[in-house]
Amino acid sequence: MADAQNILRNSAPFADFDDDAISRLSEASELRSFAAGERIVSRGTHSTAVGIVVVGELALELKTELQHLEVERPTVGAVFGEFGLLTGDPPVADIHAKVDSQVLMVPHTAILQEIAKNPLATRGFATLMASRYASRRDNADFQDLAQHARRVRDESGTTLPVLVVNLGSSSLKYALFQHQKSLLCGLVERIGSNEAQITQCRDDQKETKQLRRITHEQALDQMFAWLIHPELGALDRIEDIGAVGHRVVHGGNRFTHSVPINDEVLDELKRCALLAPLHNPINVLGIEYCRKKVSPATPMVAVFDTAFHMTMPEQAYTYALPSKLAQSEQLRRYGFHGISHKYVSQAATQFLEKPPGTLKIVSCHLGNGSSVAAINHGRSVDTSMGMTPLEGLVMGTRSGDVDPGLILHLMRLGYTEERLDELLNRQSGLLGLSGLASDMRSVEKAADAGHEGAMLAIAAYCYRVRKYIGAYAAAMGGIDVLIFTGGIGENAINVRQRIASDMGFIGIHIDTERNRTPSADISVALDISTPESTVRVLIVPTDEEAMIARETLEALERTGLHDILSARKDRQIPIGISVRHVHLQTDHIRPLFGRDELTPLRELSQKGNWACDEMVDLVGPRGTIERVRVLGPARENTQVEISRTDEFKLGIDAPIRASGDVANSPGLTLRGPAGSIDIEEGVICAYRHIHMDPEDALAFGLRDRDIVRVHIPGERSVIFGDVLVRVYPGFSLEMHLDTDEANAAEVHPGMTCTIESIQQRT
Repeated sequence: MADAQNILRNSAPFADFDDDAISRLSEASELRSFAAGERIVSRGTHSTAVGIVVVGELALELKTELQHLEVERPTVGAVFGEFGLLTGDPPVADIHAKVDSQVLMVPHTAILQEIAKNPLATRGFATLMASRYASRRDNADFQDLAQHARRVRDESGTTLPVLVVNLGSSSLKYALFQHQKSLLCGLVERIGSNEAQITQCRDDQKETKQLRRITHEQALDQMFAWLIHPELGALDRIEDIGAVGHRVVHGGNRFTHSVPINDEVLDELKRCALLAPLHNPINVLGIEYCRKKVSPATPMVAVFDTAFHMTMPEQAYTYALPSKLAQSEQLRRYGFHGISHKYVSQAATQFLEKPPGTLKIVSCHLGNGSSVAAINHGRSVDTSMGMTPLEGLVMGTRSGDVDPGLILHLMRLGYTEERLDELLNRQSGLLGLSGLASDMRSVEKAADAGHEGAMLAIAAYCYRVRKYIGAYAAAMGGIDVLIFTGGIGENAINVRQRIASDMGFIGIHIDTERNRTPSADISVALDISTPESTVRVLIVPTDEEAMIARETLEALERTGLHDILSARKDRQIPIGISVRHVHLQTDHIRPLFGRDELTPLRELSQKGNWACDEMVDLVGPRGTIERVRVLGPARENTQVEISRTDEFKLGIDAPIRASGDVANSPGLTLRGPAGSIDIEEGVICAYRHIHMDPEDALAFGLRDRDIVRVHIPGERSVIFGDVLVRVYPGFSLEMHLDTDEANAAEVHPGMTCTIESIQQRT
């Protein structure tokens, strides 16, 4: 496209792209026409391209229900959509044509591929972003409206049709998604019995077919046949499947996020069968069989039920067993239902119009299998299930928590391993207590008729859930949202009422009338809390298949970054060791030091930041740490950054947070030469993180808030996971570790690291 090549050559952000790159970009681009008033970009929708105005004039507007701000009027030659390369955030503004206009749309993916080949090509985009960062940062009206707009997200994503496969011991759930919308869903039930059947739904159509005794392979064959069913199917041929996402129950210690499946991953999944002998072998069977049925070029992704909980801190996942034994046999708490807990926590955040990762959530997935999860600022920090799904709540047929001594006692009575497994996994829970059924509906019906065993079963079930909610509110230092999901959580009105009643002491008040709303009337979520409730109590229908589809696309996107990161393997990143320090807000300076200004002592590696001459003492409930350096300039909120060792000395349990995220963190006393102040919040352990400016970020193919794995070479070669990427104009490329992390890895000033891979993209 000759015109496109000329447009690109004359556009400043593309000035450093060579002729071959310009040619490839022009082939990937699309010249689109827009009528006056026609919308080009909608706020909250997924950004996929950079636009260059070729003809006409556009309007970039921020709107809320009460305010309207026209931010810019892009004219010929103007560029928009560049921040999507860097942040991945949906646009915060609407863009429409003021007059009849033409725009060249250049896909982000094509731009990133060219940047991977030529890092110098980032300079034009970095310059543009830096200037826009500065102008918008200083526009207070823009910042206020943008903050509101950021709460609106649309996970529309790619156009790939994604098949989701959830193969269990006796059932197969499947669904086909495109643009994160379900095209169809199906269920094969009672695999291996004479009563097997398949049901498939598309739009308002539903069809059920009885099957003879079938194997898991035959169930998968039936699924593939119905995907291309002339009436109920959504595909013309199996080769049209763009990707396949498989639910895998157990990922062990290795898999902390969803991963594309190759032979190495498949071998590791087989080894994980020791941890989930009833589930992982079936999951592997499904993967291997699907590999034979779809095109060899069709990517497959394993989405783990355990992965979401791999962010639990060590004290939460550790059993108090001898360390060597626990490590050698992988004896630890893993947690399950992670796909569901992640889905409903994200849905709740969106429903409440809160920025991602800002809430303390207790999520109750209540069904035949039940679990509670504590989700602090987007990360699972505890969950009721443990090494196996047997730990925790009373369930349909599982006992949940029991004294381990009880098992030893039963063994002395002659119970074998097989008999204990049958007792605890399949004969206990609601079934064991009621003596009637494992289904809550049947147990409730019997309880209504006065059956004592059924009444006890419900009482024990609800009591255990209440106990975990209270425990997790305490563990997180508060609770903002309580979620009910799963078959029981979404449908059992009386169970929700019983669990949430009389919890006003932690701010939970449930509206009895709203709680009676039928689950069929709920779309994204329903708020059943009263106006005076400080905790939002939500019913959120779970959609594990939708979450698996989303995770599949995100895993493939991370894979697409592999070439870029591989090309930067030799790019060394300096390591800085961050000792404990304090950032002060302006009105805290005088009470501590008797003056209004801080005294710069020396410049820090990050431009515009300095160590101050001033120091304070940190006074905690247990002890004091003296002479802690204050860093400048002053910030909006006072923040104290400490290490885990410091926590113990002070007697404070500080959350791991990104710098600046201090809401609902613990406080302490700051003591200075002129006086002391008590801060109610502000003490955190900072994420290990990497600072980079937009040019570096584009060169690495990374975005602000990406999570990466970092390799530090040396005598003790170390891989650090969960490293947060922070991008801002003026940042110098540097990784920061706290003193505990540096000491444990024997890292010292002057050492460098490289980025190994991307773990997570928010």
